[in-house]
Amino acid sequence: MSVARVTEIIASSNKSFDDAVEAGVKRATKTLKNVTGAWVQDQKVTVDDGKISEYRVTLKVTFVLED
Repeated sequence: MSVARVTEIIASSNKSFDDAVEAGVKRATKTLKNVTGAWVQDQKVTVDDGKISEYRVTLKVTFVLED
């Protein structure tokens, strides 16, 4: 039997939402062991002078706890 935990993180990118997701997952796996998945809870953009300057995602990251 295994037990999992979900943690919320926010990641950003100046390229795209996909890039922000990849950056968030990559960073999460540096700290969290046994990451098994993530889902995007929210997407937002920052706008400067009428142009998108940053893409932000809120991720729910799932990882299995060790015994």
